[in-house]
Amino acid sequence: MRIGGPRLDDEAASTIRTINCAVGLEVQKNAGMSQGSTSPIASDHVVFDKNRFWWFHTDLPRNAQTKAVDHRLRQMIPMATTDIQPSHCMGRMAHDLANEDVRANARAKVPDYAITVRDLHKVYGRGGKAKIALTGIGLDIPRGAFFGLLGPNGAGKSTLINILAGLVLKTSGTARIWDYDIDTDARATRQAIGVVPQELNIDPFFTPRETLELQAGLYGVPKHARRTDEILAAVGLSAQADSYTRTLSGGMRRRLLVAKALVHAPPIVVLDEPTAGVDVELRQQFWTYVGRLHAGGTTILLTTHYLEEAERFCDRIAIINHGSLVACEATPALLKRLDSKVLTISCAEDLTIVPPKLSDYGAELLPPRRLAIRYRPSQTTVGEVLTAVQRAGLTIVDLTTEDSDLEDIFLELTKGKAKRTP
Repeated sequence: MRIGGPRLDDEAASTIRTINCAVGLEVQKNAGMSQGSTSPIASDHVVFDKNRFWWFHTDLPRNAQTKAVDHRLRQMIPMATTDIQPSHCMGRMAHDLANEDVRANARAKVPDYAITVRDLHKVYGRGGKAKIALTGIGLDIPRGAFFGLLGPNGAGKSTLINILAGLVLKTSGTARIWDYDIDTDARATRQAIGVVPQELNIDPFFTPRETLELQAGLYGVPKHARRTDEILAAVGLSAQADSYTRTLSGGMRRRLLVAKALVHAPPIVVLDEPTAGVDVELRQQFWTYVGRLHAGGTTILLTTHYLEEAERFCDRIAIINHGSLVACEATPALLKRLDSKVLTISCAEDLTIVPPKLSDYGAELLPPRRLAIRYRPSQTTVGEVLTAVQRAGLTIVDLTTEDSDLEDIFLELTKGKAKRTP
């Protein structure tokens, strides 16, 4: 007896196949399956309780109606039954083998560039309501790099990352991940990249262990190849492995997102605002682990509004403004773009005005006994500035110098209209 018609049967079979992959239940062909199928149509009674995501097998009468219950969707999915018994559900899923081959090929392939983007455009909407999100983006991210992608809110950073992750369709241009084209080799590109999103997308009724097992199953990682305990230990969640994720702190949940991105061992990890809302101690722990990942050869793509983090960790930085690329350079070269330095001098004398002999240097009075002098290192040396201070009759008690930082350069490059570097 068929329940619900062919279309509903197909949807039910698809549901069973998806769940098989997700929780690691593996199936082989037998006489109880439809011809040419590698999944049971509905031999088992599939039950999801409110706290767990496991299968319960029951011996059902032949041709009895079976239902799959998904507590999150709050619905019953009727499915046709066959003569197959639960004991027959053994073996390996064909798509698991295919995904394992894709992962093996991705690991064996070692391109010079982890990510390459050429003339990438993205336009949302059409006609008068069209909104340009990206215009002619071109990037080369070397394999093994720690690459920073910066820009103000709405600059197009998340759009670019979502295109690379396969969540948004580009309007034109090309993008390759680990030398696989995101259009023609979609599966390979998904296996080569792991994304840690801004949003906390975790199920509160799962434990961290179950979350990683599910994620690994969705990527088709065979049970024998899963590294759940290893990854949980690496992100410092071993003690919380069997606690509900709803009981974890904000920092722990953030680390769980990192763990989810690592289950399929991708050579590229994207960190999209990973430390937003994380306290100082947990932030340090997080960067310690990311540093170990990078030292092991993983390519890191970071977006952040904490510019000091980008300046500290990234060896190369790109800045996007209004959908256009305005800078893409090695971090030291980028920091030298703004030819400016500040020399702050503490004097022995009380000062009420800036000495006339220092007016040419644009000195600023910081009462009662300090002067801030801005100068261009390419045109003036610090020795010349100090000589001018002494000629003004001032006694130097202490001094400090301050270089331009990434924040100064970021503000300089993103103010006003976007302009693209040649």
